[in-house]
Amino acid sequence: MLKESSDLTTSFLPDTPLVSWQEGSDLHQAQWRSENHSKPPVRVQVVDDTLKADHAYRLACEGTALLWRGDFQNARQLLQAMARRMDRKPAKASSSLLDAFNLHRQAMAQRARVLGMLLVELDADYTIALRRAPDVKEACLQAYGEAEHSSLISLRELQGVIGAYEWRKKGVEVAALGAQIHPHYGVFSPVRGEYVDLVAQAVLPDSELAFDIGTGSGVLAAVLAQRGVKKVIATDQDARALACARENMQRLGLSQQVEVMECNLFPEGKAGLLLCNPPWIPAKANAAIEYAIYDPGSAMLKGFLNGVTAHLLPHGEAWLILSDIAEHLGLRTRQQLLEMFESAGLKVIAKLDTRPRHGRASDDTDPLHQARSAEVTSLWRLTAI
Repeated sequence: MLKESSDLTTSFLPDTPLVSWQEGSDLHQAQWRSENHSKPPVRVQVVDDTLKADHAYRLACEGTALLWRGDFQNARQLLQAMARRMDRKPAKASSSLLDAFNLHRQAMAQRARVLGMLLVELDADYTIALRRAPDVKEACLQAYGEAEHSSLISLRELQGVIGAYEWRKKGVEVAALGAQIHPHYGVFSPVRGEYVDLVAQAVLPDSELAFDIGTGSGVLAAVLAQRGVKKVIATDQDARALACARENMQRLGLSQQVEVMECNLFPEGKAGLLLCNPPWIPAKANAAIEYAIYDPGSAMLKGFLNGVTAHLLPHGEAWLILSDIAEHLGLRTRQQLLEMFESAGLKVIAKLDTRPRHGRASDDTDPLHQARSAEVTSLWRLTAI
């Protein structure tokens, strides 16, 4: 059943807008919660189990948010039905891989927008007052921290929170460590193990001190520590990444060996090994978690390279982990990358290569299959000219 819709009333608390909607004769309010910084919906309709998937899909495409008041498991099924309707749309023809990449990102953004229109309400203690709703309190506490007010959240985002919570409990097996890394919500998970293996295999230039720049989950810092580097300083700016890396070092018994520091790129001083695994694709990020994948303007890559000579000890090395996927997509050329090295006063002394082992590399239905199937991930060993 569809009930009265209402236009959005937005009033700002410190960081979060309030959404107001009419439900029967009562006016309700809740905070808008969106990790990908999507705008609050302009129209909200209260719906339940009587809503048909075709109608729901049409409303969502038109920009009407659907606040679910029916059975929770039926909401999950409705979301799946809406996704199937989106996936039926034929992909637009593209004349180049760059064109295909841009069209693919547009399609994914549109998909996220439409599917993000199905909302549920979280009480201030993160309970969901719906039939057959799961207990999501701990998952939401880990993702968001304590809340003081009820909130509206897309069911799709909530599913991501629940999935991240399960990954955090279970952990991700990292062969190079012989142990598990437990990723937090919003922190890139080291599910692609090939780049970790490169760090485990390369000959160490120095075993005294290393800097791991943009540590994320801390997986590469842990590999260096297990390989015998006496002191590793792992830096990041993201609060979730810092908490994640510290927790993983504690789990692995490496807290004394690895110092996790909030820092923009480099800490003070110099080290014999500087390691960085920046985002591989120089394009705009559409959500907070995409900053682990997209590096607008190659800002982090350039920041690392341009800081190497000021922080590298004589005869030390800078290790850059980078896929060439951007080259295959037409977003950066190999010559441009080599010119970045030269401009930063660096020269290449060796390069270790590996092929990706993830499923998409062999999925010929993927619109970016041509690029993914040709991708090579490299550990560039660099030193000052």
